[in-house]
Amino acid sequence: MDIKTAGALRRLRLVSTPEAVSFLLLLVCSVLKRTTDFNAVPVMGAVHGMLFVLYLVFWADAWNRAKWPLGTAALYLVLSVLPTGGFFADRRLKREAEDAVIASRARKEGVVNA
Repeated sequence: MDIKTAGALRRLRLVSTPEAVSFLLLLVCSVLKRTTDFNAVPVMGAVHGMLFVLYLVFWADAWNRAKWPLGTAALYLVLSVLPTGGFFADRRLKREAEDAVIASRARKEGVVNA
């Protein structure tokens, strides 16, 4: 894995968890808006919208650089629209990055011809 691909995956990881948290907070604010006089939906909606757009931009960059198959790219896209999907995306991306580092070190040491 080259440095640009690793950077793209890292950026996607860094935005996936805040995007998931903002989605959950937006859901809580929506419930509070309908049950109380508290209305933070416009603010949380804007925050979540910005984070979601960042997620989509970083997702497209990671898909392009990592050369994911269509199924993997679709999985990360679907995870972005699920309320807790960003947490699962972060965990999978971390595992993917660790596996890539292990494979790269194995190739350097001549253990694997991959």
